Amino acid sequence: MLVPTVDVDLEVTARLFRGFGDPSRLHILEVLREKPCTVNEIVSITGLSQPNASNHLRCLRDCDLVTAEKQGRYVIYRLSDDRVAELIELAESLLADVARGVYQCTRYE
Repeated sequence: MLVPTVDVDLEVTARLFRGFGDPSRLHILEVLREKPCTVNEIVSITGLSQPNASNHLRCLRDCDLVTAEKQGRYVIYRLSDDRVAELIELAESLLADVARGVYQCTRYE
């Protein structure tokens, strides 16, 4: 039996949003939206431990949401695409209108 393409597309889209769905990963994306950073800068800004930040960065890199470029002794992380920042900005805009409902929703816990 063939699975309709739309189910595959929905699964991949859901995976994309899982990348944004973790507060630590979203915080890292927010930091990188402002400027490219090293892992030490990300740790300093987010308050995450270095191993935790590195683990989330690896996840974000695996999903192609973040890129890493070696510069001397450092690795500089940046958003892979301007649309990542645009998607976060769109979410913030939408949230401004629906925040009360999202905050009160008990189905996502």
